[in-house]
Amino acid sequence: MTPGGQKTTHFGFREVPVKEKTALVREVFESVASNYDLMNDLMSLGVHRVWKRDFVANSGVRLGHQVLDLAGGTGDIAALLSKRVGKNGHVVLSDINQAMLEIGRQRLEDRGISGNVSYSLANAESLPFGNGEFDAVTIAFGLRNVTDKDAALIEMYRVLRPGGKVSILEFSEVQSEPLKKVYDGYSFSILPVLGKLVAGDEDSYRYLAESIRQHPPQEELAEMMRKAGFDNVRYRNLSGGIVAIHSGIHA
Repeated sequence: MTPGGQKTTHFGFREVPVKEKTALVREVFESVASNYDLMNDLMSLGVHRVWKRDFVANSGVRLGHQVLDLAGGTGDIAALLSKRVGKNGHVVLSDINQAMLEIGRQRLEDRGISGNVSYSLANAESLPFGNGEFDAVTIAFGLRNVTDKDAALIEMYRVLRPGGKVSILEFSEVQSEPLKKVYDGYSFSILPVLGKLVAGDEDSYRYLAESIRQHPPQEELAEMMRKAGFDNVRYRNLSGGIVAIHSGIHA
């Protein structure tokens, strides 16, 4: 709580009023939108591309599926999904940030991907879709920026059909102490400097490093998914727990 009694939440390592976080996160991604892929390369040393291919390959998405890709950013996950659903399937690329969504649209259209992808400006905590509308929901590197993660998980459950699958790719808790020390040193000492030198934005990159540490670790997120209604909740660590892929089924 703030001194004035307002409910607070974390924004990186800062505590801010809940009602302000969404706008603060939007400002971060408006700032880094044009350098978003570069940002991911810096944060993961380029390995994010391998993680994303693994993520989509194990999403359970098949030909003809209707898929919602939340916090879809610049469209790299949607591009991979569009190939899997084929011409009779459909992917909705959704993001809360208009700048990110427009870059995603431009990049997919530049790659000739248009017939089975549409776009939605939407908040994951309150989705503008009907119950059971999708066969699968994916979200990659977006959940940690959501203000109310429990509400977002409940919404993901709601828009999935019975038997549908949610897949979540997110930075998580590193399992090895030696690797954790190296990773922390890179995240807090090197990444913000690279952000300043390469993208001219030290503060946003510092926030992104901090937001990873505030995200629920593997088992805590799995339990949140179970409370939202998901069955058969599982997770798998990649790169020693730097990221994890969580999945669950609409019971």
